[in-house]
Amino acid sequence: MANPKILEQKQTVIDEIANKVKESTSVVLFNNAGLTVAETIELRRKLREKDSDLKIYKNTLAKRALDSLKIDLGEELNGPKAIVFGSDAVEPVKVLSDFAKAHPALEIRIGYIDGTVTDKETLSKLAATPSRDTLLTMFAAGLLEHVKNVAICLDLHSKNIEEK
Repeated sequence: MANPKILEQKQTVIDEIANKVKESTSVVLFNNAGLTVAETIELRRKLREKDSDLKIYKNTLAKRALDSLKIDLGEELNGPKAIVFGSDAVEPVKVLSDFAKAHPALEIRIGYIDGTVTDKETLSKLAATPSRDTLLTMFAAGLLEHVKNVAICLDLHSKNIEEK
């Protein structure tokens, strides 16, 4: 029989993982085998700047936590995996994707974004999406284009009336 103290420690970790998943907008699993300690520290720093957190847990404990939340990631919790918890749906994926370009050892596997299990292809599409600020700027520019065209039209119309 297992030591009750060890079981209690494991349950604490399971509860921690479950709480982090509940509180996070995005959860991304990736292969961390092949990353050096220095590269992992660099990745953690970049993720922290985007209000995200990188954790490495035992797969069995992570699986139990996800099972308690009724989240099925299939066989993705086999092998060395790290988990990124983020408060934004897109930013952690972008950071991981950019980091993977420079460090081929990092391979994004699967995510849980806004309550939905997300595959690699969808995660790569999210990584290619412009940031929220960029999208808002593009939207504002689109709105200003119409206002500018109306102003030009009214100006030309007023000049046309003055000539008559």
